[in-house]
Amino acid sequence: MLRNGSSRLAQEGGEASSSTGGPARRRIPPKAYRISEIVEYSGVSRQTIHNYTTMGLITESRRTAGGHRLYDESVFGRLDMIEHLKRQKRTLREIRAQLDRLDRAG
Repeated sequence: MLRNGSSRLAQEGGEASSSTGGPARRRIPPKAYRISEIVEYSGVSRQTIHNYTTMGLITESRRTAGGHRLYDESVFGRLDMIEHLKRQKRTLREIRAQLDRLDRAG
């Protein structure tokens, strides 16, 4: 099911028809977050986000035409997982190995 409650996309125009027979709605694209938004919402510093990206702990989903990194919503779950593992005194190497295992499994 789509975020806006629509059940399927129509063949033309990218519109979705409601399962209740109501008016068609447009599909809402997933939100892409800039680093500044991730910093604001997560409390993790800009430098830490950059370091985690460089280390491969989190990955950007795409870049803007101006070269700014954009991340999808999954970045928040990964940051939570990283912080959880850090509280368990895991090294960044151990954290990366754990995330790699999860990525391969999922």
